[in-house]
Amino acid sequence: MPFVNIRVTKENGEPTTEQKQEIIAGVTDLLARVLNKNKATTVVIIDEISTDDYGLGGKSITEVRKEQKAGK
Repeated sequence: MPFVNIRVTKENGEPTTEQKQEIIAGVTDLLARVLNKNKATTVVIIDEISTDDYGLGGKSITEVRKEQKAGK
């Protein structure tokens, strides 16, 4: 049974429910086509990560994005 875990940043209202459904369907189709996996037993999990929950260069991504918008 294939098990796929996808992590995406949750920001600006995305991913939407519709986008997540498209991702799940697309990944399932991809595994069926490329690896000949059974769609009925393919598990796809999407983890949404808040920009406050990870960082780069010692700052949260929320802060990094604020600085980028301010032109720093």
